[in-house]
Amino acid sequence: MKKQYYKIFVTTGLFFFLTSCVSSKKVLYFQDNETPISKENFQIFEPSIGPDDLLTINIATIDTEAALPFNLYEGMQGAGSLKPLPYLVNKRGEIDFPVIGTIKVAGFTTDELSERIKTLLKDYLIKPTVNVKLVNFKVTVMGAVKKPGSYTISSERITIIEALGLAGDLELQGNRKTVLLVREKEGERIYVTIDLTNKKLFSSPYYYLAQNDVLYVAPNKVKINSSGVGSNTGVVISSISILITLVALLIK
Repeated sequence: MKKQYYKIFVTTGLFFFLTSCVSSKKVLYFQDNETPISKENFQIFEPSIGPDDLLTINIATIDTEAALPFNLYEGMQGAGSLKPLPYLVNKRGEIDFPVIGTIKVAGFTTDELSERIKTLLKDYLIKPTVNVKLVNFKVTVMGAVKKPGSYTISSERITIIEALGLAGDLELQGNRKTVLLVREKEGERIYVTIDLTNKKLFSSPYYYLAQNDVLYVAPNKVKINSSGVGSNTGVVISSISILITLVALLIK
């Protein structure tokens, strides 16, 4: 009878131990890289301007005074360093530019808009230099990450990996196979499921995030303390080992 109890106890202990272990495939990124070194082509991503974006546009030329009417600044001229005022893109994708008037900007990249404004200024300025910058490029990371929140990106370009890095990476219980990307584009809301364990992520059209993208990391069904890479694994093994030893001594 005691031997029967012993077998039941050992079987139960092994069951809990095995079910507490999770394959490393559930927590490792980019697992399907078959060769130590591999190369692939990629496209350089540039975000397009859209409604509610904030743009700073700086116009410069040889004649500094001639360029002044085309620049918006916060503060008075001659009061030291002036801060450029941003242009808010309206719902029609337009801005009201000094002297020139209404300019359609939605759908252009910042480089494309710079060239467009430069062309419009050719009748007013000699060899103007135009610098356009998107100043409110923002992404939001939510869910099972260490530092959820909204992040303003100064470089106007960020990848999914970089955004998750800003958020402190995924928690151990974060589901790496079903990261949800929510994107608003041309009046539509797009939902995309991202698999961080697959190397094909790097060639995905959603690898680079767009303005106001939201990433949501759903929690994994497995609890963090039952993860095979969790800090409690050693404690679980030791506890089961001690219990089995005690039972073995008692039934002798």
